[in-house]
Amino acid sequence: MSGERVKGNAAVGYCLEMSTGDMRTVVRLLTAVERTEQQERTLARVRTECERTDARFREQGIALDVSISRALDELIDGTPSTDRCPAYSYAFYQVVAAHFSDPADLGTWRRPAWFHAMDDELARHGVPSDLLPGTFLFSGPPLRLPHPGDAVPAIGTLPARRAATLADAYARVLDRLDPEFRGPARRFADALRFEAEEWEGTRQPGTNPDTLLFWFH
Repeated sequence: MSGERVKGNAAVGYCLEMSTGDMRTVVRLLTAVERTEQQERTLARVRTECERTDARFREQGIALDVSISRALDELIDGTPSTDRCPAYSYAFYQVVAAHFSDPADLGTWRRPAWFHAMDDELARHGVPSDLLPGTFLFSGPPLRLPHPGDAVPAIGTLPARRAATLADAYARVLDRLDPEFRGPARRFADALRFEAEEWEGTRQPGTNPDTLLFWFH
């Protein structure tokens, strides 16, 4: 966790969160030609959260070229008005939040690029490339969105069925990792192990919590 961004005179980190759910429900809401009553109710909640985030950003003096509320409408219409703005990522995240589990806190990190050093360390000990944090943390959403324009916010996904494999892979190499990476690797292994157990226990007919979503902001 080296490097940092600064707001005012205080060092500020980036928060990493993880949640689980059925990504198909998210895509269906954003692409539906005619929405069901349930989808309309969900969309109303999402719009309220987007408006709250817009208000919070205004209070913080953060100006976006496109408001998050407008970005949501443009995503639903399939007509983004720009190809570079973080508002669309924030809007997409609010749609996800309305369908997925409560987010799990994976800690505060001083800069996203640090994970590429962690990738190198894990790969050196044989962890497959598709299980490296830099691969799935920044893989992007399942729908094409305008680029956020900076390193954050960042969206990543991992198939829920891979959670146990990732936990096993990290656990096997923990004792051989450089101390700088050992704690973070253990944190990921423990979190993904928990998600793997939850995934096995929550699968029911008609539900498919198939996706782990990572939100770096």
